[in-house]
Order: sequence, then structure tokens, then C-alpha cells
Amino acid sequence: MKDKLEHNTLSKEQKNVIQKLCILLIDENHQRAESLSLALNNSRYKISHLANSELSLLKQVDEIQPDIIVIDIESPNRDILDSLSTISHFNPKPVVMFSGEKDTDTINQYIESGVSAYVVGDLQADRVKPILDAAVARFREFQKLKVELSDTKQQLASRNLIDQAKRLLMKKKNLSEDDAFKAMRKTAMDTGQKLDDVAKTLISFFNTI
Repeated sequence: MKDKLEHNTLSKEQKNVIQKLCILLIDENHQRAESLSLALNNSRYKISHLANSELSLLKQVDEIQPDIIVIDIESPNRDILDSLSTISHFNPKPVVMFSGEKDTDTINQYIESGVSAYVVGDLQADRVKPILDAAVARFREFQKLKVELSDTKQQLASRNLIDQAKRLLMKKKNLSEDDAFKAMRKTAMDTGQKLDDVAKTLISFFNTI
């Protein structure tokens, strides 16, 4: 029984290690970065790399593949904004930015570029963890909504193709709506294709004759 309990405890510890979220920290202040690292001890976060704003953010993200990006900079430059926009489109990650920039338009630009949390003011170690938690939760919910939206759009596109092909069959073959759909479904089953692929083939065929 004791061995079994120790095994279960070890499994939980291993699981916690696996779930560690690695942070790419962009910060010019090494002392502040060290304080942040200490503050995140015994949490699910770990600073895996510290870089400065002069290095290419895209290159750093590509090489390190962090789970989270944390940027602490007095006044973000255009290069960082463009890099975040690229990351948001091709390799999205939670991004937390601490900045002295208070301009509303600038803040909106960074949010639109994929920043999950924009905090005006210095990075304070004691409040970083809840900010990271909120940013990660917001990012995951946003990604979930994006997937759901993409799936919905795909379903609507497939439905429109099927309806278009069905109408063509009804017109060209003088079939009822039910018989047209049954014919398409049978073709899909016989050929091992998706119904919308059968619809595309039918539409292409009828449009060429």
C-alpha cells in the first residue's frame, strides 16, 4: 500500500513538472527579472529565457517555443507590435505586456495584435501570477472561440455546397429534394467521400455541361 501511495505521489509530481508553463521574458532589468523568477517559484510558471527588446522577438519565439510571452518595456516600438501581430496569426501564444505607455490608441493596437493582458506600470512580482493566470485563461477561451467560429463557418460552407448540388440534381435529373439528397448520400457512401466533396464534384460537373 505504501509503495502504491509513493508511486501515486511521484506521478502527481511528474505531472506538475510536465504542466510547467515556460515564459519568454523580454526585460532590460535583470534584477527585476530575478525577482519575478523568485516570485514564480512553486507555481506552474517558469522563466525559460530572458532577452532584451533589441533581439528579434520572432526569432526568440521560434527558437524557444515558449508557452507565454511576458514583455516589460517602458515604450514598446513598432517592431514589437509587428512581431506580435505575426505571432498572433501564425503561432498564437498568451502575451502579457507591462508598459509605461498610457495612450489609448497604442493600447488598442497591442490588444488587436494579440496581447492578452496590457498592464500600465512596472512589473511587480507579487501581482504577476494572478495577471498571468487571467491572461492564460483569456487566451485559451479566445482560442476556443476561434476554433468554434471556424467550425461553424465550415459547416455553413458545407451546407451551402450540399444545398446547391441538391438543387442542381433536382433541376437536371427531375428529382424530388429527398431523392436528390439520397442520391448524393449514396454516392458519398459508395465512394468513401464526404458529402460536401460529392457536392463539389456535382457542382463542377453540372457547370461544365
